[in-house]
Amino acid sequence: MARYGAEHKQATRRRMIETAGRRFKRNGIDGSGIATLVADAGLTNGAFYGHFSSKDDLVAAVVTDQLDAQVARLDALPAGSRVEAFIRDYLSAAHRDDPATGCPSAALLDEIGRCDSATRQAYTAGVRSVISAIARHLDDGDDHTSAAEERAIALVGLLVGSLQLARALEDGELSDRVLAAAHTNALQLARAGRRPTNGRESA
Repeated sequence: MARYGAEHKQATRRRMIETAGRRFKRNGIDGSGIATLVADAGLTNGAFYGHFSSKDDLVAAVVTDQLDAQVARLDALPAGSRVEAFIRDYLSAAHRDDPATGCPSAALLDEIGRCDSATRQAYTAGVRSVISAIARHLDDGDDHTSAAEERAIALVGLLVGSLQLARALEDGELSDRVLAAAHTNALQLARAGRRPTNGRESA
């Protein structure tokens, strides 16, 4: 029987994490059994246990991967962008209507709170990194790091909670209004520490 090398094993593990991430965000953690998860990745149950000790182990890996990707996107934003592009995309109708490819917090927060300690620790570490990444864009040099982090914490809560609310509403018009109102308030929060230019807030 052919033995696969480390590179193949790593690629298989990556595929499992990526497909499970989409499935969890679409159907929920509790609504995604191992049989479905391995089928999504084109694997067998036996192959699954060659990479993860349990479903909880996979969940923790997915949470870490998803939040790492979110941090990478924030880090890639141009310096001084004030995360406007991130806010706009996060609170878009496209993001609301496609949870499988979107933010893990908005899709899974209620379930993560009921997960095991390892998953919650992975989520906590990931969210700390997201907050720090946002704070780096909010801090213009005059803003103290702690103040920028407080604003970043508030912004994360506003974005996640607003998207969850918009997704839960059956009334499409009201859902759109939730996103629009959240966008307005998120921009105000993101710009709160901006230095004035010629007596006015910079654009």
